[in-house]
Amino acid sequence: MGMWASLDAMWEMPAEKRIFGAVLVFSWTVYLWETFLAQRQRRIYKTTTHVPPELGQIMDSETFEKSRLYQLDKSTFSFWSGLYSEIEGTLILLFGGIPYLWRLSGRFCGYAGFGPEHEITQSLVFLLLATLFSASTGLPWSLYNTFVIEEKHGFNQQTLGFFMKDAIKKFVVTQCILLPVSSLLLYIIKIGGDYFFIYAWLFTLVVSLVLVTIYADYIAPLFDKFTPLPEGKLKQEIEVMAKSIDFPLTKVYVVEGSKRSSHSNAYFYGFFKNKRIVLFDTLLEEYSVLNKGIQEESGMEPRNDGEGDSEEVKAKVKNKKQGCKNEEVLAVLGHELGHWKLGHTVKNIVISQVLSFCLTVLSRRFEFQADAFAKKLGKAKDLYSALIKLNKDNLGFPVSDWLFSMWHYSHPPLLERLQALKNTKQD
Repeated sequence: MGMWASLDAMWEMPAEKRIFGAVLVFSWTVYLWETFLAQRQRRIYKTTTHVPPELGQIMDSETFEKSRLYQLDKSTFSFWSGLYSEIEGTLILLFGGIPYLWRLSGRFCGYAGFGPEHEITQSLVFLLLATLFSASTGLPWSLYNTFVIEEKHGFNQQTLGFFMKDAIKKFVVTQCILLPVSSLLLYIIKIGGDYFFIYAWLFTLVVSLVLVTIYADYIAPLFDKFTPLPEGKLKQEIEVMAKSIDFPLTKVYVVEGSKRSSHSNAYFYGFFKNKRIVLFDTLLEEYSVLNKGIQEESGMEPRNDGEGDSEEVKAKVKNKKQGCKNEEVLAVLGHELGHWKLGHTVKNIVISQVLSFCLTVLSRRFEFQADAFAKKLGKAKDLYSALIKLNKDNLGFPVSDWLFSMWHYSHPPLLERLQALKNTKQD
């Protein structure tokens, strides 16, 4: 009865207070739901201490334990950072932080000679101050995640100086994009009349497509070094595979992702007849700065026993990334090209305009379809082994709570993908 009485009381409030209360209730409902799901998954991390029998052939106990501890640490960090974020947002609402920031931005505009009629200018100042506040309060969490959690588990490759320079650069680039786009969006809303929401939606869609198009060519190179994949067998095989499915490949790049993290990835980008493929150097053992550095420090190819190497070099050799063989790289790319051939990229853009949960559900289906496409290219066996290597290098935990997985994972769990590939895997 108490809950219903509270709801009745809320509906008797003035409209603005009802909206305020509804926002808080909705925010905390979502937070508590997400926390409930996270705790279900955390229970899996804590209780699954031994490699399940079905994983015995694909994961050793040492890797399994490393993965379990890594995910536990990430889960703990996510809980505390999420709780802080929710409390911070609640306090900002309760104590009028947003109106205060709006008034403050108005004062700054007044100092510069802009009156109340310049609401777009004031809105841009408000956005600048809000993102500056967000970046400042988020910085300690980001530092802890990078230099404690990622460092502890062997993924971080950044120095503090590099991290801070990178953070400042990201903030500046974000403002250079956010402020002009926001000013145009606000202008469209101002002159759009009764159908402003349609024009605003179309504008944001066009901006999204433009950013996807220019990101890899003009934005990503500001942060990471992209170099063309040298001529050789791997490049030739990539070009042959692309040609076999009419993928309009123009360039293949290797990105030096290892200077900030040892996680691996690969992707493609571009529209129409101008497609490019990007491989992380951590995916390719022979190109990885991490593995080259190990060899340079030891002065030779690392020996199996590590005899004669320093303790630091021995530790790095132990954490040396496997990398993927050419056949496995091609299998991973076969999966990515499957997303293109099956139209998943365009479908994801359209669906993302409607509902994020539907996107997660459909994305899982797309991943199975892309795996099946790689299988049709004759890459099932290599993709099978590549997925195991990537999971090991990234310390992915292969056991998950079904509800947490369904809600959060855009990619199916490793076991499900391997089982689908195993059904028709080439011998």
